[in-house]
Order: sequence, then structure tokens, then C-alpha cells
Amino acid sequence: MRAMTTTSSTSPALSSAPAPTQQAGARWRVLAVFSLGFLVSYVFRGVNLGFAPHLTRELGLNAGDLGLLTSFYFLGFACAQLPAGILLDRYGPRRTEAAMLLAAVAGSLVFALAPGMAGLAAGRLLIGVGVSVCLGAAIQALSMWFPLSRMPLLNGVVMAIGGFGAVLVGTPLSWLLSLTDWRMVSAGLAGVSLAMAALLWFGVPDKPRAGKKSLREQLRGTRQILASERFWRVVPLTLLNQGVFLAVQTLWVGAFLRDVPGFDPATSARLVSVIGFAMMAGCVGSGWAARHLERLGVSLYAFAGIGMTGFIVVQALLMAQVPLPPVLLWAAYGVFGSSGILTYAVLARSFPDALIGRATTALTLTVFLATFACQVGVGFVLDLWPSSGGHYPKAAHMTAWGGLVALQVLAAVWYLMGARRAPAR
Repeated sequence: MRAMTTTSSTSPALSSAPAPTQQAGARWRVLAVFSLGFLVSYVFRGVNLGFAPHLTRELGLNAGDLGLLTSFYFLGFACAQLPAGILLDRYGPRRTEAAMLLAAVAGSLVFALAPGMAGLAAGRLLIGVGVSVCLGAAIQALSMWFPLSRMPLLNGVVMAIGGFGAVLVGTPLSWLLSLTDWRMVSAGLAGVSLAMAALLWFGVPDKPRAGKKSLREQLRGTRQILASERFWRVVPLTLLNQGVFLAVQTLWVGAFLRDVPGFDPATSARLVSVIGFAMMAGCVGSGWAARHLERLGVSLYAFAGIGMTGFIVVQALLMAQVPLPPVLLWAAYGVFGSSGILTYAVLARSFPDALIGRATTALTLTVFLATFACQVGVGFVLDLWPSSGGHYPKAAHMTAWGGLVALQVLAAVWYLMGARRAPAR
């Protein structure tokens, strides 16, 4: 009887410890589901690229209106970042993302039913809030389940799967809009978001975490991040790299392709998809290369800086209209435009585990504020020139792009000054 009692009392402890195969299966399920969540958020980012001609025709929106409307997504996304970081570190990525996606469901329905600009803007704002945590939750979940040494590659995998959303808003979305209208597509995205929330809530395991901190302690940690020189050393170049890339990729690339090189809509849609595929390859490739180059003595900080500087060079080549195949140039745009994601791994090594969620969302806050400003700013600059049939002069695009490139050059100098003090953990 004593032996039986001993066996019975110890069996729960034995069964509570997951077997290695169960642990591995849970890890890959976490990676897959959170990556799909980021894919949904990326579709929302770029869907207005396909909607733009229809919104212009049906509602009479100009470039400034389109820039403002599309940027409301990024404004909502940015405003939710600091609260989302606190929620992530308090309730964990699974619960936080699943709950917040319900706001994206509501926003999609508002957008689908909106009669005018005010309703469309409210819908985009709600969508931005709803998907604001998708990237931060994925990065936090991966940092909980995988070793930090694998974070550059895993972050790249998440970005690559999410980047497939950039492919979907190219040719596939154009085909879908030939079968139905933008309102039905928006309603369909509401259903997809609801299904994603359910998948997160019921399909992802939780990881035991340390005890919850008080709100005061969490706010103190946020202030610690925002007061850190390590944080602000990487922010300017990252926010411009990602802000400019997202602003162009999710809205203005279509107008640039149409007005500067003069491509037809079908060719432009194909090049948008090329950017998406190249971004996916760049995310995975840069993460893989970063891990191997570190073994050769090239720091992650330096490698991220090289990639973001390469993005500046590619933009200059596109502005100069160098005689290279457009597919090659725009593929390079996608590859180097994704390099800013590496700085998330830099930050993950720069702060304690308990601050990673807030550090990630704080960086994302700056990125999406920059994207908001870039989308609105490009639309404002384009409207300084008279349009003809929805087309803008080449000089208008060159002025907007030239200003953004100049800002990135200044930020690259600031980033380079911090290379000797790049942190590592």
C-alpha cells in the first residue's frame, strides 16, 4: 500500500513535466500560430493599396485623403503600443493578442459599412488597435519558448510569414477585387480575424511565467526603457527604415510605379508581389546570416546597420532610374527594407526578459508613428503639384523620396556612432 501511495503521489509531478517531443511540438505550434497572426496584421497594413483606386473612384478621395485614411491604421497601432506592452508582460502573448484581435473584427465591419471618410477612418483606427500587438506578442512568445541565440532567425521567419501578406495585397487582391468589391473583402477580413483570435485562444499553449508585477512596477520598467541610451541608439534609423518601407509598400508604391517609370496596373501589381516575396526572403536570409556572421565576429548591431544602409542605397538607385531590371531593383527594395527587423533582436539582448515585451512594443510605437507621418507626409507633398487623372508629376515623387532619404542618411550616421557601444547579452 505504501508503495502504491508513493507512486500515486509522484505521478502528477512526473506527468506535469512535458516530454522533449511535446516541448518541441509546443514550440513549433507557437511559432506557426503567432506567425499567422502577424500575417493577418500585414494584410490589413497593405490592403488599402488595392482599395485605393476604388476608394478614389467611388468616394472622390485625393492623395492627401488616401494618405490620411491609410495612416489611421498606423496611428491606432502606435497609440496602442505602450498599453499593449504592459498587457503582454502582465497577461502573456496568447491572451493579449486573442482579445485585442476582436477590435480588428469590429474595425473591419465598420470599414465595410462606412458611407464616407469619417467611418472609413474610424474603421482603420480600430483595425490598427486590434492588430497592434501581433508582432510584439510573437517576439515575446518566441523569447519565452526558444533560446535568445535563435531570435534573429526566428524573428525573420515571423516577418517572412507575415510578409506573405504583402504578396497577397498585390496580384491576388487585384484578382479578388475583380470578382467582388472592397466592402465584401473587408467583411471577409473580419471573419478571418475572428478565426485567428479563436485559434490563438484555444490552439496555443501557455508558458509558466514569473509572478505578475504591479502596474507601478510595470510603468517603472517602461520608463527605464524610454530613458535608456541603448534604446535610443537604434531607434532613429530603425523607425525610418521600417517607417519609410511600410509607408511606401502599403500605399505609395503603386503611385510611384505608375507615375515615375510609367508601368501599367498589371505590371505594378506584379512588382508589389515581388517586393513581398523579396521581403520574406530577406527576413529569413538576414536572420540566418546574422547568426552565422556573429560566429565570425560580425555583431548583430553592425549587420543590422549594414542592411538598413543598403536600403538607403536602393532608394537612391530607384530615384536615379538606373538601367537595371525593375524586378531586380524592387526585389532589393524588399530585401533591404526588411533589415530593420534585426534591431528587435538587438533589443531582446539589451534588456532583461521581464522588459522584452515593453521594449519591443516601445520600438514598434516609434516605427508606426513614423509610418503614419511618412504616409501623410508623402500625400501632402504629392498634393503640392497638380494631378492629372490621378497621376502626379515625377518631380512630386522625387521630392518626397529625396526628403525621406536625407533623413535616413542622418539617422545612419547616429547609428554608426553607437557601433562601439553596441550591447549584447
